[in-house]
Amino acid sequence: MSGSQRAAILLLTLGEEDAATVLKHLNARDVQSVGTAMAALKNVSKEQVDGVISRLTEDMGQHTALGVGTEEYIRKVLVNALGETKAGSLIDRILLGRSSKGLESLKWMESRAIAEMIGQEHPQIIALVLAHLEPDQAAEVLAYLQPRVRSDVVMRIATLDGVQPHALDELDEIMERQFSGTSNKMKSATVGGLKAAAAILNSMEASREAELMASIRGLDSNLGEKIEELMFVFDDLADLDDRSMQALLREIPSATLITALKGAEPAMREKIFSNMSKRAADMLRDDLEVKGPVRVSEVDAAQKEVLASARRLADAGQITLTGGGEEFV
Repeated sequence: MSGSQRAAILLLTLGEEDAATVLKHLNARDVQSVGTAMAALKNVSKEQVDGVISRLTEDMGQHTALGVGTEEYIRKVLVNALGETKAGSLIDRILLGRSSKGLESLKWMESRAIAEMIGQEHPQIIALVLAHLEPDQAAEVLAYLQPRVRSDVVMRIATLDGVQPHALDELDEIMERQFSGTSNKMKSATVGGLKAAAAILNSMEASREAELMASIRGLDSNLGEKIEELMFVFDDLADLDDRSMQALLREIPSATLITALKGAEPAMREKIFSNMSKRAADMLRDDLEVKGPVRVSEVDAAQKEVLASARRLADAGQITLTGGGEEFV
């Protein structure tokens, strides 16, 4: 494969947000080359993905300074590029991925297929799998599981405190029915926890999210309260500072904003109006009055889109989100 093809496969394994962060540091010609390669990719095999990651690890190892290990080099590069918070989960995915190939391969599968594969496993195994996926994918998988197991799984995710090597071995055996790698030599991995549970719930459709939270509160009110404190909902955007709100509004299409505000609290509306010019605010008010009834599902989708943009800007360090009275990122 050419360098552009290897780069394309690597970016696809990172996910949209992380790939976008990498692309920001490339020049226009390189972006065009890699983008063309990504568009041309078809039927990428697991072996090809493993080969690209192995090649990357080898190349980075050859370029490290004397006396500095490859893993430490990767950690320093990613932390410097993305910051401690954002780099943390990515580092775990990269380093664990070399030995947890079965788990990593799930990220290439349809959510329904993953749910069918793990649906009959013990809730603790399901929790470990979902904690390793991106929040939006985990939320989709959760939606396909039986209602009776959803709250149990989310509560287990919220109470995870590191994953021991033997647990990763068991997951790989379940996913691939074979074991290879060096996970016994690794430290416990930071996956799961309250933030992971809150992120998954944030990514779910609103009605399912509310139903699941009610179930969790019924089973463990203290745990439910802790999860809710970390969840970030649309009306929490009213707590943004003015600079952050103005940066966010520049990213949101007018039609999306109008639909999202149909279900917003008055304080949220006024926060947005106050961060617009008088003319723009008046036009938005008029558009809201003229727009007829909107389905709750459409409002929810628009608000999720705004929240996704807010998180993307926060991950890039362009705005600061707050939730539950504390810093969110």
